[in-house]
Amino acid sequence: MLPSIYNPSQPFTLGLLGGGQLAKMTAQAAQRMGLRVAVLELGEGSPAGLLTKLEFPGGWGDPATLEAFIQASDIITLENEFIAPGVLAAISEKRLVYPTADTMRLVQDKFNQKQTFSAVGIPTPHFAEIASKDDLRRFGEEHGYPFVAKTRTHGYDGYGNATVKRETEIDMVWRRFMEGETKRPLMAESFVTFAKELAVIVARNKRGETAVYPCVQTIQQGHVCVSVLAPAPIEEHLQVRAQELALQCVETISGVGVFGVELFLTPDDQILFNEIAPRPHNSGHYTIEACHTSQFENHVRAVTNMPLGSAAMRVPAAAMINLLGEKAGSGIPDDVVEMLKVSDVTLHLYGKNDVRVGRKMGHLTATGPTIDVAFSRATLALERFVW
Repeated sequence: MLPSIYNPSQPFTLGLLGGGQLAKMTAQAAQRMGLRVAVLELGEGSPAGLLTKLEFPGGWGDPATLEAFIQASDIITLENEFIAPGVLAAISEKRLVYPTADTMRLVQDKFNQKQTFSAVGIPTPHFAEIASKDDLRRFGEEHGYPFVAKTRTHGYDGYGNATVKRETEIDMVWRRFMEGETKRPLMAESFVTFAKELAVIVARNKRGETAVYPCVQTIQQGHVCVSVLAPAPIEEHLQVRAQELALQCVETISGVGVFGVELFLTPDDQILFNEIAPRPHNSGHYTIEACHTSQFENHVRAVTNMPLGSAAMRVPAAAMINLLGEKAGSGIPDDVVEMLKVSDVTLHLYGKNDVRVGRKMGHLTATGPTIDVAFSRATLALERFVW
């Protein structure tokens, strides 16, 4: 019989598909709760793999490694959305997997995401499936320029996105995505002129219990999140509306685990769905220091069907800043001493061996009596951090 809930009186291993920083912070939360963790990743010494003896470095593409990982795990979850639903379905024949393969089929493809949520009345930008350059031209004619072309799968941190500013750029965008060795299905979305980008973390367990975190503002540069302000500096009714939409998204797909829901706030106070991530999310890292229960602990609780912890903030405000690589080289920073002198700031380094430009190597979280104070502290710490 497949296990359905964690029982602390018996040994229990949570399997993590992926070994990056999200898996690492999930593993840390699981270990604090007395769980063992198994990590499946391609290559040894991943951030999460360093935390456990149950490291399986052959990746999910190797049948023997995958089977050994399955046998070592009681319940399995994932840290990214790039694993084929067919692989998840095969794993689920032997172990419970959350989010489920059915949930992943609805959200792994971003066009399917938009169709799924639009069908239940969740407001989204205009979108369309793209099968040809003529489809791109028709979308531009109907919805205007600029618009966004994006790959339907395997896109993150701006990878797989292109803003089409005029018709003459369509050939270039088509060549970029559809004429190389890594062709992927495309979609188009109308460009949203937004006042703020928002995000909400939602946790949901198998029993349907939910924990909805505060709405935060994310600040992006080049489609990469550089900082997060918690709570978002917007009116309370907009905070509530964002939380309601995020919860509706997760319940629509019967999600189990933690989900990051990204939203747009328009200048006329409309909130539009952008994307959903079926895992802990960069916009929720602040919850480790700022909330009663972090997104990572609630992810562990949710996938093991335990009661969820409070998502409320235990400080008035918090700011998170990503530590992004500025050059290629060693992943070990040169100096953190001066940074650590800044009060109410916590440093998280992910333990990646190598740094490259734009790579997420860690983050800083600062707390304070107001968002301005918290952000000032985080900014000062960042200025003192030296790679």
